Amino acid sequence: MCGIVGYVGPQGATPILMEGLARLEYRGYDSAGVAVLDADRVIRIEKRAGKLSNLATVLADVTLPGVQGIAHTRWATHGKPNDINAHPHQDCTGDIALVHNGIIENYVELREALRAQGHTFISETDTEILAHLIEQETADGTALAVATARVLPRLRGAYALVIMSRREPGVLVGARSNIPLIVGLGEHENFFASDITALLRHTRRMVTLHDGELAVITPEAVRITTVAGQTVQREAITVDWDAEMAEKGGYPHFLLKEMLEQPDAVQRALLGRIVPNDAGGLTTRLPEVAAWATPETLAGIQRIVLLACGTSYYASLIARAMLERWARIPVDPWIASEFRYADPVIGPDCLV
Repeated sequence: MCGIVGYVGPQGATPILMEGLARLEYRGYDSAGVAVLDADRVIRIEKRAGKLSNLATVLADVTLPGVQGIAHTRWATHGKPNDINAHPHQDCTGDIALVHNGIIENYVELREALRAQGHTFISETDTEILAHLIEQETADGTALAVATARVLPRLRGAYALVIMSRREPGVLVGARSNIPLIVGLGEHENFFASDITALLRHTRRMVTLHDGELAVITPEAVRITTVAGQTVQREAITVDWDAEMAEKGGYPHFLLKEMLEQPDAVQRALLGRIVPNDAGGLTTRLPEVAAWATPETLAGIQRIVLLACGTSYYASLIARAMLERWARIPVDPWIASEFRYADPVIGPDCLV
């Protein structure tokens, strides 16, 4: 889960983007970055690994002038948390910059096809391929929105995207599939964000994009279509919650929010991990453990220790019952804060 903010209007973009990221840092704190289109039509980017405060420290000494920009706070899925893998990402020419929340499941095959056509990549992310795909589509002068609509059907997975091009100042393009993206409506300015909370200081009029939709925003207008190009008419909602209530998603308290969002949380957790295979079935893909989980290593595990906090600890109790029933391996759940100060017996045959 990552956080996205986009702005186009008359004000300096950087402070608005950074304020929005501060509201969204709960969505990811591996790295953060901003891209601003300046008056010379140059996309200027600053991004740093770690918490948002690392980026804020850099921007205290660096000026990013411009009235249009995009920003991102990352929870890493493809590629380790570092400056290079942080968003925004660009294409080969530097014309395109974009931010992405989600997982592109078929990014490996798309990246290899692009490499065969001469594209070069600097990051380990699935996101970077999107900038290069859009670069191809805009090479002949095709408008950014049209190019984006051509690329989206080629993607398999989930995404919320916000894109800008130095060829089209005053324009941001956003799209979503299975990942939330909000359009904020202002006076002579408009916004994108992953969450209402990022925009409440600037506007309370919002439009929620639906799956398979694409939005084009300028300072004076918002146009929403399906990826196929059909115009979508949708009334804006006026948010009357305060910031604290907005963070609760409109629920009266966080407990109810957490309970009722469990189906979405499970869906997000499985994105990119259960994928279709050539036989028409499903394949489990766990890149986080693939590097070390050889048959020999797994066969040598004689005990499992699960570390967790809060409600995750209760989930680990359920996991113990399942693992001991199916794998017949002893499992010990620990509250992580207690494990830190304990002196546990952990051997080479124990998986923690």
